[in-house]
Amino acid sequence: MRLRRVVVTGLGALTPIGNTLQAYWDGLSNGVSGAAPITQFDASKFKTRFACEVKNFDPTEFIDKKEARRMDRFTQFAIVTSDEAIRDAGLTSENINPDRVGVIWGTGIGGLHTFLSEVTSFAKGDGTPRFSPFFIPMMIGDISSGMISIRNGYRGPNFVTMSACASSTNAIADAFNYIRLNKADIIVTGGSEACVNEAAMGGFNSMKALSERNDDPQTASRPFDLNRDGFVLGEGSGALILEDLDHALARGAKIYAEVVGCGLSADAYHMTAPHPDGLGATNVMKNALEDAGMKPEDIDYINVHGTSTPLGDPQEVKAITNIFGDHAFNINISSTKSMTGHLLGGAGAIETIACILAVDKGIIPPTINHTTDDPAFDTRLNLTFNKAQHREVRAALSNTFGFGGHNASVIIKKFTE
Repeated sequence: MRLRRVVVTGLGALTPIGNTLQAYWDGLSNGVSGAAPITQFDASKFKTRFACEVKNFDPTEFIDKKEARRMDRFTQFAIVTSDEAIRDAGLTSENINPDRVGVIWGTGIGGLHTFLSEVTSFAKGDGTPRFSPFFIPMMIGDISSGMISIRNGYRGPNFVTMSACASSTNAIADAFNYIRLNKADIIVTGGSEACVNEAAMGGFNSMKALSERNDDPQTASRPFDLNRDGFVLGEGSGALILEDLDHALARGAKIYAEVVGCGLSADAYHMTAPHPDGLGATNVMKNALEDAGMKPEDIDYINVHGTSTPLGDPQEVKAITNIFGDHAFNINISSTKSMTGHLLGGAGAIETIACILAVDKGIIPPTINHTTDDPAFDTRLNLTFNKAQHREVRAALSNTFGFGGHNASVIIKKFTE
């Protein structure tokens, strides 16, 4: 069968460096850090006392107050960004068939705020079960795609992908495949996460995964730097409207870029550590290139997983050099987690958006906070340190890797008819 072409016609973002798509892009291109002391709970006794929080967020500005109270924060984020993306794409009841519009969303953890609040309240009580009737539907990860479809009346394919930090890239890959296989005309996709709370911070601290640079939070996320000491927890959401090309052209939609390939793989190695030879990361990029029918030389920009951990960064760069060879020195590589922190299951969504905008605008967002070279990285690599760089981006690749060895990559290409 003929595979249909899939384009991006709408975007939405709610991030630690900007609460709209434009604000997010401004933050990226200007190298803004979203890290600051935690405001959502008293973190004074924690090893890490800072995070990349979404700032000045009031859900009732976007959602009815009663409805908002029945949503976990991660679902509120999903609603806000999907609303922005739908508006951006110009989707209306007149130009879509709701039976052919789906929602495929990603989240790594889901309603952790709700779970923590309900269980804490029970533990502090006298043992009498007094749980909210909304506890379970607020907590479960799939409620995000469900609420987006309910809000908009979209009756096409609807589910959530959950693969840790690869979750929203998996969602984008599934959305891409469903459209090109003619299972839907349009899919709202992306991901959201909201885990800046005691449970997540305590859990990641106990794993020694987080930076503990409490004296200087803004520079704590420093991928590829010799003195990196762990990732910075972030929260937020990104939404994309993926659409069949013919459908988009028929309704006169603006087109940001084309999705041309995706790759999936597993490390099959360790619960949390990356494969020491970068095997899974190598395979996932190879699979994405093959799916897109592209050569390594066709890629101009890679938005890396790049979490700022001592183990993860070298393995990813090793994988890049495995796949791209000498062309790796011609590619711009950057980690936007240096600015946004790590959104866990939402990371792939906002980082794919960064790739789309890099293709659309010809600007590579930087890897900020670099001060000291690490001899583990070849100095011929262009890791886009500290300042955005301008260049034509014909195609960009976004990587996300999750606990459990889950790897997902997506390739974005400049649209040409």
